[in-house]
Amino acid sequence: MHASAPAAWPAIGLVGSAGAYGVWLRRFFEQRMGLRVLGHDPADAASDPPEQLLEDADVLVFAAPIRQTPALIAQYVAQSAGRERGRLWLDITSLKQAPVAAMLASQAEVVGLHPMTAPLKTPTLKGRVVVVCEERLDAWRPWLQQLLDALQGEYVRTTPAHHDRVMALVQAMVHASHLGQAGVLRSFAGELGGPAALMPYRSIAFEMDAAVIARILSLNPEIYEDIQFGNPHAAEVLDRLAGEIARLRALVGRGDDAARAEFREHFLHGNREAWGGAAVADGSYTFERVGYLLADLTETRRLSVHLPEDRAGSLRALLHVFERHGISLSSIHSSRTPAGEVHFRIGFDSGADVDALRAAAGEIDRSGLGRVIELP
Repeated sequence: MHASAPAAWPAIGLVGSAGAYGVWLRRFFEQRMGLRVLGHDPADAASDPPEQLLEDADVLVFAAPIRQTPALIAQYVAQSAGRERGRLWLDITSLKQAPVAAMLASQAEVVGLHPMTAPLKTPTLKGRVVVVCEERLDAWRPWLQQLLDALQGEYVRTTPAHHDRVMALVQAMVHASHLGQAGVLRSFAGELGGPAALMPYRSIAFEMDAAVIARILSLNPEIYEDIQFGNPHAAEVLDRLAGEIARLRALVGRGDDAARAEFREHFLHGNREAWGGAAVADGSYTFERVGYLLADLTETRRLSVHLPEDRAGSLRALLHVFERHGISLSSIHSSRTPAGEVHFRIGFDSGADVDALRAAAGEIDRSGLGRVIELP
């Protein structure tokens, strides 16, 4: 390709392509954007060799583990030896300073990306935040915008340095708080039981925190390790977090009226004032909405239905079935299975007629409108 004319339909090279996001990106580039995708996984000798990526790929995307990414990029800079001029290099790691600095040692145009979510079952990142660090971007700017438009994310643009400081709060602190809770729960398991024994006593906040803990524990531990150990700002944030917990512990240990007053002033009034009325109100409303969702998920009268045809009017036709059977709905939510199927979870009042529900389910199955997954 010519340095001043980026390919309209570039070939994509994925480095570390066997990782979860690499797999998702391959599918996205091939199916959503119709691009040719090459991939090299350092752990897979059968994958495309680095030389082929450097020779044929117009856009190189580094999707390797955080800890390995800067050194891996440096290897590609050395091997490319200037051939990357006029091309575009991207990375999607959770830290930005070191990977972006490594890419800037090349002659390629350079952008750092950070999707703020684990790989989804959905075909795009619609509704999900993606941080964009445009460090050296010129001829490839229009194509990058096409990529961002296709991803359908919500974008925030910043510098790598600012990104990493923010991630020490948004990721390192949040993960540390939940991992600390997990450790405390484990320490009491012998006396009070594990999560399953505690969940019948749940508050909304406990249920949400438990879900976050379970999510962290279910994903790649290397990611969470590198977010703590790889971010140079994490230690400062953890020190401040530990200081706040220690202060609270000291006040509770004193237990007198003065300690209670200090608790109210520092932890409640002071923080509420620092957050501001709008942020507190918005966050509280979000909490309420999540609470409504969690309550809906406990309904004992429910159906789960997969609609195989993703077309306008499918959901309306499904709802008409319940109307014909005289059934009122109390809630409806959609979710995706690991295979990517969209399932609608429909809740009904506890007094809903079970025979009528089963009759409606039978009609849904027989008509081919949908496939009933779960019966009351």
